Amino acid sequence: MNATTVASSPAMRDLLDSGLATLGLNLEAMKREQLLHYIELLDKWNKVYNLTAVRDPQRMVGMHLLDSLSVLKHLGRGTSLIDVGTGGGLPGIPLAIAQPQLRVSMLDTIAKKTTFVKQAIAELRLVNAEVLTDRVENYKPEVKFDLVISRAFAELKDFVAGAGHLCADAGRLLAMKGVHPHDEIARLPAGFVVEEIISLNVPSVEGQRHLVVIRKNREH
Repeated sequence: MNATTVASSPAMRDLLDSGLATLGLNLEAMKREQLLHYIELLDKWNKVYNLTAVRDPQRMVGMHLLDSLSVLKHLGRGTSLIDVGTGGGLPGIPLAIAQPQLRVSMLDTIAKKTTFVKQAIAELRLVNAEVLTDRVENYKPEVKFDLVISRAFAELKDFVAGAGHLCADAGRLLAMKGVHPHDEIARLPAGFVVEEIISLNVPSVEGQRHLVVIRKNREH
């Protein structure tokens, strides 16, 4: 599929619309257009910058858009979110599009990826989003975040050890995982506890998906 036809393709629109309906999300037409425009940009830049291993724009709808949006109903009342290891802007950009009242920061160490994300933010006119090029352990914001999310970390303990300092005391760390991470939970460092594990049903995505909700242990 040619990148210039992604946003206007009936097949792409139908795939996104049916996926959103399955997730129980009723997004305005403008937001749907932005989501498809994002896939168009991702597909275009991916040819040079190697942002994602997924090459087919139709597969990107499920693997990237719907997977990212599957956590939307589980963000609670948080008003600020940071996506660590965002890569090409996932899940940060879809969440920023869907929830414009949420302040979304995206962090990655790789400059070519953050260059793309900066361009996508500009083209999509996302006034609630920003991107930062830094190592997660080196980033020390003045104000901590209500929500710290990632689908980039292989291990929960590494996610918590690297990004835990970004989370406000009453905030939550949200780890997007595949299969239920029983063994990883047992290796969580002291000071953090799993509050909830949510099974996600992501349309057009095979295999299990889970959201692990972690909070700071107030007894420590």
